[in-house]
Amino acid sequence: MIVNALELDFFRNYTHLEASFDPRVNLIYGDNAQGKTNLLEAVAYLSAARSHRARYDREMIMMGIDSAFLKGEVASRDRVFALEAKLFRGRGRQLFSNGVRLKTAGELAGILTTVLFCPEDLYLIREGSSARRRFLDGAICQLRPRYSQALAEYNRLYDHKTRILRDWPENPSLLQTLDDFNLRLAQTGAILIHYRAHFIRRMEKHAPAIHADFSGGRERLELSYETVSTVTDPMAQPREILPQLLAHQESHRQAELDARQCLSGPHKDDLVVSIGGQLAKTYASQGQTRTAVLSLKLAQREIFQEETGEWPVLLLDDVLSELDSKRQAFVLNRIRGGQVFITCCEEEKLEGLEGGRVFHIRDGSIVTNI
Repeated sequence: MIVNALELDFFRNYTHLEASFDPRVNLIYGDNAQGKTNLLEAVAYLSAARSHRARYDREMIMMGIDSAFLKGEVASRDRVFALEAKLFRGRGRQLFSNGVRLKTAGELAGILTTVLFCPEDLYLIREGSSARRRFLDGAICQLRPRYSQALAEYNRLYDHKTRILRDWPENPSLLQTLDDFNLRLAQTGAILIHYRAHFIRRMEKHAPAIHADFSGGRERLELSYETVSTVTDPMAQPREILPQLLAHQESHRQAELDARQCLSGPHKDDLVVSIGGQLAKTYASQGQTRTAVLSLKLAQREIFQEETGEWPVLLLDDVLSELDSKRQAFVLNRIRGGQVFITCCEEEKLEGLEGGRVFHIRDGSIVTNI
C-alpha cells in the first residue's frame, strides 16, 4: 500500500498542504511543534478514521475554523483510491472513498492500513490496560469492519449505561432501561472479545519470533488475553460468548448499582505480556520493555501484510531517536519493503535505508522537498 499524495486544509496547524510522497522512504524533519506529527496523524486517520492522540475529531480542526479537510491518494489492491475526510466542529464527520460517501468508518477497513509507532508507545507495556486496548482496537479496526462498528456501538452504549448508573439514585426511573442496555452491551461486547482473541492468537505467532530474533534467542516473549472471567473460550463465536457475558453482568448488577459505575465488560480487557515467564509490566527492565513493544509493532505490521498481501504504510514518529543504536538498527533492518514515513528533529542519515525523499517542515508548511 502506498500513499501517493496528501492534501490537507485547516488540519491541526496546516492551513493548506499538498504533497507527493516516495513509495519507499519519506524522511520528514524539522524543529518541535512544526507539524511533523500532525502529518503522520493525517495519514493514519485516513486508514481507520481514528487518531492516536485525539478523542474527538474537533480537536484536529485548526483553532478558529469550523471544518477541516483531508484527502489521500492511495494505491491499494491494484487500484487507486481517493480517500477523503471532512471534519466539522459542530456535527459529525463525513468520509468518502472515490467520491462515494461511506456510512461507517468500518468501510475503510483494508483500503489503507498503517502501523504507527510513536515515543509514547515505548511505555505501552508499563501503562494501564487501556493503552493496550487502544493498541488492539487500532489494529483490528483496520482489518475488520464488523469490529469497528461494534466498537463504536459499544462505546456509545457504555457512555449511556455509565450515565444511568451515575444518576439513578436521583432518578430511579432510569433503571427501567438498564436491562436493555446490558443486553446490547453484551451483544456488542461478545463481538469485541471474539475478534480480540483471534488477533492476539495471531500476535502469538509473530511477536515471540521477532522478540527471540532481537534478543538472540536469550528471551522468551509470551502473550495472553485477559477478559471477562465467565468467558470460557474467548475465541468462540459471539453467540456462545453472549450468555456468559450476561451471566457476569447479572452477578455484578448490585455492585454496579452500589458503585454507580460499570464494572462488567470487555472495556476492562487486557493484553498480558510476559518475558521469560514473568509479567513484563512489573519485572521487565526498560530495555526489555522497549524490545517487547518493538516486537508487538513489527508483529502488527507482519499480520497486516499476511492479511492483505501488501505491506502497510509504516509511520515512525520520532521514535528512532528514542532507541539505542542496536534497537534502531534492528527496526531499520526489519522494515525493508513497503512505504515508510520517518520524522525526526534534524535531517540525519539513517543507515539501512536507501532511496526516498526528504521533507523539511516548518510552521505547517513544506519549506524544502528534496
